[in-house]
Amino acid sequence: MTQRQQYDAIITGAGLAGLTCALALSGRHLSIPLRTLVIDQGPALGQRNYAADTRGTAITFASRNLLEALGIWSTVAPHAQPFRQIIVTDAKTSAERAPVLLDFPRTGSNDAPSAWMLENGTLLEALAKSVEECSNIDVVTGQTVQDFSFAPASIHVSTSAGDDHAAALLIAADGRNSIARQAAGIDIVKWTYKQSAITLTINHSKPHDGRAEEHFRANGPFAVLPLTGNRSSLVWAEDSEETTRLMALGDDAFLDELKRRIGDHLGELSLANQRTSWPLELQIARRFVSSRLALIGDAAHVIHPIAGLGFNLGLKDIAALAECVHLSARRGQDLGGTATLTEYEDWRRADTMIVAAMCDGLARLFSNDVTPLALARQAGLKLVNVVPPVKRFFLDQAAGTAGRQPTLMTGGHL
Repeated sequence: MTQRQQYDAIITGAGLAGLTCALALSGRHLSIPLRTLVIDQGPALGQRNYAADTRGTAITFASRNLLEALGIWSTVAPHAQPFRQIIVTDAKTSAERAPVLLDFPRTGSNDAPSAWMLENGTLLEALAKSVEECSNIDVVTGQTVQDFSFAPASIHVSTSAGDDHAAALLIAADGRNSIARQAAGIDIVKWTYKQSAITLTINHSKPHDGRAEEHFRANGPFAVLPLTGNRSSLVWAEDSEETTRLMALGDDAFLDELKRRIGDHLGELSLANQRTSWPLELQIARRFVSSRLALIGDAAHVIHPIAGLGFNLGLKDIAALAECVHLSARRGQDLGGTATLTEYEDWRRADTMIVAAMCDGLARLFSNDVTPLALARQAGLKLVNVVPPVKRFFLDQAAGTAGRQPTLMTGGHL
């Protein structure tokens, strides 16, 4: 039998972005919590194997404020490794022998770390538990969306179970291939980098001392990011053919290739989990909103991981959208109306384009081995390291504190 229920907002996708957005709109911390529905085709939240997702995510200082405001940070903080130092090199072969061109020994505001590394599974599990405990959030899992109906007064979403749900606002948190975005007819701008990224976690016998390393190589960046204990998360970009070769190697042969690039400053290395890889691309929606629809996270933008800002860019979307929606709620305005959505798009699109352009420029600048350009970029990085205002710009980007900040990302509450 068809069920019809009315919500303030419907979110498609129960990943990191979708669950965080649900809490930002309807969490217990809010003065006016909204009624929100999350729809996802995966298993029930309580039946998911969160420990299986050992990929690491950098959480900036501003994003940490958001998670604290949502009541999540206290749960995940014991599992988060702070960045105590960030170094950048222009590496040719081994990262260990590459000269350091940028060094941020004290990072973030008030001498706090600019970022923390956290495993995805840990964050997902904390978000899921908080969502399940929130009476204002309903979660429908094991169902796919069959149809979207964009009406002037509401959005209707039909699922594979035959249910029909209505809301003032639809939020697409369903990834880079968003079906909600496609249903609204929003086009994307997209290009590939002819590179792929390999991610994995390694164990090492020597401590990392909280040092994050970004080594720019001709075939792409090679990042060694500290996790709790003697572990690090790697994001290793190569041209696509080389990635295919590396992924086909057995564990021992792959570890030998890794040791050649990372050196021995971390001691003995071993693989802590399975390797994964994906093609690198830039993808930005031509519009972030449509009639009663807002795009967040990968549904709105996918950027090069060279600066580790992709997920944090999505969290800023969530904080800004929540602020726009809650302001409309307090004013008694239409939550999914043109005024609310226009304010959100104006806020987020410009910032997204700046960050995307910065990451794209860095990727193109460093993904080559032309001698004059290599010398110029080395000189440029050295200059950044000794000019405080320029260095502060990069620190603010790393900490996520550049540009207009949503209230939730400054430690405030809605």
